[in-house]
Amino acid sequence: MFLRHVKDCEEVIAGDDSVLRELLHPEKVDLQIRYSLAHAKVPAGDTTRPHRLKNSEVYYIIAGHGLMHIDKESFKVGPECAVYIPPGARQYIENTSDSDLIFLCIVDPAWRKEIEEVFDN
Repeated sequence: MFLRHVKDCEEVIAGDDSVLRELLHPEKVDLQIRYSLAHAKVPAGDTTRPHRLKNSEVYYIIAGHGLMHIDKESFKVGPECAVYIPPGARQYIENTSDSDLIFLCIVDPAWRKEIEEVFDN
C-alpha cells in the first residue's frame, strides 16, 4: 500500500502556469504504474498557457468551473467532469469561476519534461 496527501507534495508552477503538486510518478515512487498523477490548481480568472503533450492526458475536475480548450473545440467543465485529451492535442483551460479551479491530471505514459511543448499563446 502507498498513501500520499496533497499537502505533503511540493507545490511548483508548471510550464503551463498552473500550480501543481505531483502525487504519483513511476520514476519517483516504487510502484508498478506507468502513469503520473498530479493535483493542479488554476486561480480564479486565470488561464493556463496553451501546451501539447506527446502522451494522452485526463483531467478530472474536483472544484470550480472552467472552459476547456482542446484543438479547435471548447466546452464548459465543472466538478465531477472527466476530460480526455488525446496525444498531440493543443490544450489549455480557463478558470471562469470566482474560486480556484482544482483538478487531477493523469498522464499515460507518465509525464516527462521532454514530452511537453508549451506555447506563448
